[in-house]
Amino acid sequence: MYSIIDIESNGAGFRKECIIDIAIYRYDGQKITDQFISLVNPEGDITPFVQKLTGITPKMVKTAPKFHELAKRVVEITENTTLVGHNIDFDYRMLRQSFSRLGYDFKINTLDTIPLAKKLIPDEVSYSLQKLVKSLGIPLVNAHRADGDARATLELFKLLISKDTENEIIQKQHDETNAKNYINKIKQLTQDLPNEKGFIYFQNDEGKIIFSDYVQDINRYSKKLFNSKSKKWENVQNETEQINFELTGTDIIAKLILNSKGIKKREIFPFGLYYKNQKYIVEKNKLNKTEKPLLKFRAFTQGSKAVQFINTFEEYQNVENFRRKIDFKKRNELWLGSGRKLGEKLFLIIEKGKVVSYGFYELFTQIQTMSKISKLKIDLPLSTSDLINELQLALLRGDFETLPLPK
Repeated sequence: MYSIIDIESNGAGFRKECIIDIAIYRYDGQKITDQFISLVNPEGDITPFVQKLTGITPKMVKTAPKFHELAKRVVEITENTTLVGHNIDFDYRMLRQSFSRLGYDFKINTLDTIPLAKKLIPDEVSYSLQKLVKSLGIPLVNAHRADGDARATLELFKLLISKDTENEIIQKQHDETNAKNYINKIKQLTQDLPNEKGFIYFQNDEGKIIFSDYVQDINRYSKKLFNSKSKKWENVQNETEQINFELTGTDIIAKLILNSKGIKKREIFPFGLYYKNQKYIVEKNKLNKTEKPLLKFRAFTQGSKAVQFINTFEEYQNVENFRRKIDFKKRNELWLGSGRKLGEKLFLIIEKGKVVSYGFYELFTQIQTMSKISKLKIDLPLSTSDLINELQLALLRGDFETLPLPK
């Protein structure tokens, strides 16, 4: 049993896309036994490119069902089948993302008609669905709509089955795609990891953490680790059976979490911001041993960007104004900024120039009193002097709203 699928998305950023059009044909190798076709309300914008490509407008999906209203039907029609698509990785990822947002883990065996076509119909000029089916004389009505593309994929799949007289190539691809080998293990473990900052946890089959770290790109880091030839990663590569992560949103949040766990990571800031000859410059700190830098940076480019930003403010051309702006010594404030995810906010409690605690709250939660804040706050056991530099930069950029400490 097969379920031939095509999905159109709203064109949002990678891993943020939402389904706007879906078509699934359940096929038993001889005939269609069930079908499901629907527009889907993405609860977000549709990019102009996608609107032009598909002809689907925001007005068309406004009254369409949302994915959670269709999810049960999708599960039913694909149950006990192999999911077939032209570039199936995209359609399967869209389903996994959509179900994941509902707290459901959607898993199914898959089959891709692109590599199948390359093996069974070699020497074609192009293997894009539109050009391939046109070359083969397969009708494609309503191109770039889920129904039209799924129906054309079904007819292509029928042709491929007929050409694979011994069923060897289809079986081989199916076995390769769904085999429990190292390549597929990496693919399954990493395919839904986000390209965002955060803590990553590599765990064995019992859930024990083998290795963890804070990384700038969770998806890229995990793939790099699994593809490494270094012996130091052999144990992690062999023992990992699941990967979990904790998004942080910003480096500041990561450092706060590390501090709250009593973990101190030594950082090197080789470059500094100095004020010389009526202008701000960035240079290596070791070249200037007599003057303390106004700010410190990990890289020269980071400092250069800061200088460009500072120079956009006329008031900061007076270095004393700038010093007062970034001075932390006497601050007793509540800072509010972006959290780890959409709809979440971060708060910092600063007393006598030090961050003593932090916490998170939902966008519409009221935290005007210390009694409410105390229920949410996480106290910091370690000194946060290493954080001051980051906070000064964030303050300059306007990343935080600063308020007097509530009573």
